[in-house]
Amino acid sequence: MWKKATSITMASALLLGSAVYMNDQAEANNGKGKGTKKDQNVILLIPDGYSSSQATAYRWFKGEESVMDKHLVGMMKTHSADTEVTDSAAAGTAMATGEKTNNGMISVTPDGENLETVLEKAEANGKSTGLVATSTITHATPAVFGSHVVSRNDEDSIAPQLLENDVDVLYGGGAKYFTDDMLDQAEEMGYGFAETAEDLKNASKEDKMLGLFAEDAMATSLDREGTEQPSLAEMTSSAIDVLEENKKGFFLMVEGSQIDWAGHANDIGWSMNDTKDFEEAVKAALDFAKKDKNTTVIIAGDHETGGMSVGDQNLYDTNLEFVRGITATGDMMADMLNEDRSNVAEVVKEHTGLELTEEQIAEIQSVEEDRVAITINQFVSEEALIGWTTEAHTGVDVPVYAFGPGKDEFAGLIDNTDIAKNIEEVLKLK
Repeated sequence: MWKKATSITMASALLLGSAVYMNDQAEANNGKGKGTKKDQNVILLIPDGYSSSQATAYRWFKGEESVMDKHLVGMMKTHSADTEVTDSAAAGTAMATGEKTNNGMISVTPDGENLETVLEKAEANGKSTGLVATSTITHATPAVFGSHVVSRNDEDSIAPQLLENDVDVLYGGGAKYFTDDMLDQAEEMGYGFAETAEDLKNASKEDKMLGLFAEDAMATSLDREGTEQPSLAEMTSSAIDVLEENKKGFFLMVEGSQIDWAGHANDIGWSMNDTKDFEEAVKAALDFAKKDKNTTVIIAGDHETGGMSVGDQNLYDTNLEFVRGITATGDMMADMLNEDRSNVAEVVKEHTGLELTEEQIAEIQSVEEDRVAITINQFVSEEALIGWTTEAHTGVDVPVYAFGPGKDEFAGLIDNTDIAKNIEEVLKLK
């Protein structure tokens, strides 16, 4: 039985006529009745660390426009309360609550006071809610919608709050943060469980779902093969199947978490392939929205990561075709190296097609262990003529894409706090 939802029979609707129908619709809008017409839904998709450089690079990588391109409606400012260059916690807090906070803080004010999130408001209005991510489900971006902690690193405190906040669908990694007692609690609350992609096939029969597909973060798109983990698109489709049963509508946040991690690693292959994975999730959301006609889809990164440039080395060119042949992340290649790294040329050639020079081989063999992957990535990026200015975030504006009945709310140059505020308008949250 969906929470805070009541229903009237078709027979009584026919007997009571249009006057009661209109009254029932008013109740559906203020959270008192289920109604006979579906209320508005919002699907917010966040490609973490994605800005216009990543969008341009992906277009050349794909060889045609992305699914997102034709839905571009504006740009978004990303700064946090205490700095021009935000982290995911502060950026996510702004997008989830409509209020700025300091870097590192999860849906609390700089003074530590809790900020109500759009997900919590949707719950209070009788809507179903869901969070999907390829990171741990307790990581900064999903966490800001369903928890409140002073430090984003406090994932042990975030996990129980996601259950306490009664989020109907939770899909991602991070099983290690959910104790046996918490899983027992989830079962008592009516959650179905999923640990593999196969498990998701029956999820639509459940009112609530908890899918924990890895102990820590989920696999990258490049190394998911051979695991039993679902793709981001599969998780998105499953979440929609569960949530759409509530006629009072739903709010769903989907994060392509590892586009950001690829930026931190200056890994162009990982970045483009996880963007491809994210695009498939966008397709799933748009396909549903086009059929449903009551769903607004918003796509916006929370910030840019890596300071990517499309073009490098003072050349008027780029080589994204080369990136299409990459089959492993820099981290994966680093893990394949033997103790003295004497096989580095073979590993890099096999997984990228790049033939390293003697100087490049010597550099990879000489760097500290924690710099091996990023050194490989830098040589791969040079071949692709992709530049990077940092291993952290940058403060540039990010593109906003939108589709559906509420898309105009997100047009123009907006602030990240406008995401939450405008979602509340679209969903008519009280």
